[in-house]
Amino acid sequence: MKVCVPAAVAVSLVVSMAHAEPSVERGEYLVRGIAGCGNCHTPMGPDGPVMGMELAGQVVEDGEAFRAVAANITPASEIADWSDAELARAIREGIRPDGSLIGPPMPFAMYRGLGDDDLMSIVMFLRTVPPVENDPGTSEYRIPLPPAYGPPVESVAAPAAGVTVEYGAYLAGPVAHCMECHTPMGPQGPMVGTDLGRGGFEFHGPWGTSVAPNLTSHEDGLAGYSDAEIATMITQGVRPDGSRMLPPMPYGYLAGMTEDDLAAIILYLRSLPALPDAG
Repeated sequence: MKVCVPAAVAVSLVVSMAHAEPSVERGEYLVRGIAGCGNCHTPMGPDGPVMGMELAGQVVEDGEAFRAVAANITPASEIADWSDAELARAIREGIRPDGSLIGPPMPFAMYRGLGDDDLMSIVMFLRTVPPVENDPGTSEYRIPLPPAYGPPVESVAAPAAGVTVEYGAYLAGPVAHCMECHTPMGPQGPMVGTDLGRGGFEFHGPWGTSVAPNLTSHEDGLAGYSDAEIATMITQGVRPDGSRMLPPMPYGYLAGMTEDDLAAIILYLRSLPALPDAG
């Protein structure tokens, strides 16, 4: 399946899907593109990301449950003293080298499924980004955190790249963590068992309140949209009627996806069981 997308989508960060081993180039595509790491880790000003502060950390949420700080992940931060394996474990399992747990909203429920090669590509790229001296502070949690997000992850093999439902599920899950935000939250996190993709999760920020929409094939979700319309909403944040969609979805990062990766995600979303809006 091919999706008709704006030409700009395929212009930036184009990387062949035939990635066979970890590489800095693949890591850049993931971090600066589909994974949208800078959406949380790069300080934001009134006009968008602050120039010269890429991945230098910021407060991403300050609410009743916690004050969450996305860490500085440039080589000027503490990760410079971590081994590649330690950094990889922090990304995928949420455990720092000293054994302490990294808390939400980092989507470890999804990241635990990140393939070994993609994980190492991210680590390789983070070693190359410009170092930025910045201390964004420390997260404060007023809710109990679990001792871990699950058992140790030994190895994960990503599905073969291609325009398939399986690869689309991988991109929408562990890589872009779309389903983390677009699935209702329960006491233990996203209710992925029975409510996958139903939307309903609220985000509060300077823009006001935004609600993650339904991504299933239900009429409350994507049933009435063409593939091209869905592509435009994902990569540009513009609905078919021309209205703008709200943050925190990282439209600018998602615009860097290859056409095939975008098509795989849309194919996967079409496969989700039809569920009405949550709540």
